[in-house]
Amino acid sequence: MRSKKLLAALTIPVVLAVLAVPAARAAQPAYPERPIRLIIGSAPGSGPDIISRLVAERLYQAWGQRIVVDSRPGVAGIISAELALRANPDGYTWMMLTSQLFVATSVYPDLKFNLDKDFVSIALIGTVPFVQMVNPKVPAKTIRELIELAKKSPGKLRYGSAGAGASEHLSGVMFTRLTGTEMLHVPYKGIPQAIADTLAGEVQLTYAVYPAARPHIDSGRLRPLGVTTPKRSAALPDVPSIGEVVPGYAMFGWYSLVAPAGTPAAVLAKASAEVVKAVKEPEVGEKLRFLGIDIVGSGRAELDKFRASERKRITELVKAAGVEVK
Repeated sequence: MRSKKLLAALTIPVVLAVLAVPAARAAQPAYPERPIRLIIGSAPGSGPDIISRLVAERLYQAWGQRIVVDSRPGVAGIISAELALRANPDGYTWMMLTSQLFVATSVYPDLKFNLDKDFVSIALIGTVPFVQMVNPKVPAKTIRELIELAKKSPGKLRYGSAGAGASEHLSGVMFTRLTGTEMLHVPYKGIPQAIADTLAGEVQLTYAVYPAARPHIDSGRLRPLGVTTPKRSAALPDVPSIGEVVPGYAMFGWYSLVAPAGTPAAVLAKASAEVVKAVKEPEVGEKLRFLGIDIVGSGRAELDKFRASERKRITELVKAAGVEVK
């Protein structure tokens, strides 16, 4: 009798615990239950803005919750990172992490955040070339002609970028150093402003990621001279890579999604799986490729490895180029 009572005493808690598991799971709130804020460090109409909205639209179809794109341009994306860092790490704040911000954090001293430690990976969307474009009034139709023009008038040509320390800035610095030319850098608060002033003739050329450059190339309002990737882009097969003329030149942009450190692992896993699924869907993939994006669509572990390799690569590029912002 005593043994039966002891067995019951031991068994009942176990049974209750087993029964409690599905109940606890059922009690856990579904994610997402409300809109997600996606902070980007560039202006409306920029590459990150266009890509963010494409992904956001697909996630809304899957989840029934809005992904609100919050544009916070300035200082090559640093402002957006500072804002995202202050957010509650509950899965309802994401940030688009780009090569531009990676460059900036290798250039600017005394930042309020550590990009490698304060943000955790969600997914890598893809890579993209920058396009070197000139105002049609500039008497240079090829990369070689641009180099010759710059050498004839040192410091007279002006190029715009998305900001001091931005990827476009580094693209320009690499070009002048490797060609032995001198051009004046004009930083803007976002690439749309740099493009607008290139169209107006305030600056003679700029570098822009293909999604932002494409409308102006198609309209003939800006003339593409080269792409910054090691090889030609499938989106612009007739435009040479700068490396074909300038040995050793190579630069490319990339887009990924991250969240503040401390975001629950289960939330990150769900977000990662859905983003990867979204960018690999034929309809979304077609739109991304139309924008010149080379789709990667890798998850958290792959993005962690990619970020580590990019940190090493970009740090070495910045050091070699002698870029410094004080």
